[in-house]
Amino acid sequence: MSLRISRDQNFYHFNPNIEPVAFVKPGEEIILETHDCFQGQIRNEKDLVANLDWNHTNPATGPIFINGTYPSTILRIDILDIDVDDQSVMVTIPGEGTVGNRIKDMETTIVKRQGNELVYKENIRLPLAPMIGVIGVAPSEGSIGNGVPGLHGGNMDCTLIKKGARLYLTVQVEGALLGLGDLHAVMGDGEIVAVGAETAGNAKIKTETVDLTGLPTPFLENTESVVTIFSDPDMNRASEGAVNNMLDFLTRFAGLSTNDAAMLMSAAGSLRVCQVVDPAKTVRFEFPKAVLAQIGYQLPE
Repeated sequence: MSLRISRDQNFYHFNPNIEPVAFVKPGEEIILETHDCFQGQIRNEKDLVANLDWNHTNPATGPIFINGTYPSTILRIDILDIDVDDQSVMVTIPGEGTVGNRIKDMETTIVKRQGNELVYKENIRLPLAPMIGVIGVAPSEGSIGNGVPGLHGGNMDCTLIKKGARLYLTVQVEGALLGLGDLHAVMGDGEIVAVGAETAGNAKIKTETVDLTGLPTPFLENTESVVTIFSDPDMNRASEGAVNNMLDFLTRFAGLSTNDAAMLMSAAGSLRVCQVVDPAKTVRFEFPKAVLAQIGYQLPE
């Protein structure tokens, strides 16, 4: 039976001094109930972001103390399932997001779920694609708001963090102090107006420690690819970070030469944007597992 943690057990900053809400063993399945990023303050289309209490936005459920994890431990998080509510929220905010200078009016749109689709303004249907926007561990010192991505994870808004993915993070304090939130029923890469289809829901995960010391994290794998994720306020540095981390992975772990790794990345890899709206931009580099298989490398189970 999975441990269930209520959405009301939440926090707003990844911080090494927050008291954990639960203690779990590696391998234990956990269901985390989550608020939407507005913590339920927007219920209908008359509720505008102008009236939000911004001190109660972007909550993450947790933090969870994972027994047997210490600084430098590589923590693997299996995303076993994501279930989102029947209603999602989207908003526009003048001045916010990549096109914020062109948006003149605040607007709230309620998007309803019908089966495996979302219905936008009655006649546009979008395939349901639940993903986790915020997931991370506590930094070794200081406090990082949930809206900020970084080496600890945080608000990466990577659309690949969904059911079936494995996310790897480097533990920075004993117990990791893992938390997650900011679910989206669907979101496009970039999140250009600073929101996807924001929703409450549940995420079912399992954690394990793995012998991959030095793995350039945040790191993700799914059935098709291995992925490096990097965040920086400067988009060029974020791109360079994601690329160089993949080069490090391919040379240090997969055993390729620098030249072979770089040429294969250029031929078969893909550099993609996760989000461009947070204090630090997030970029990922995807490399196909089919190529890794040809050189005889796979990540440990």
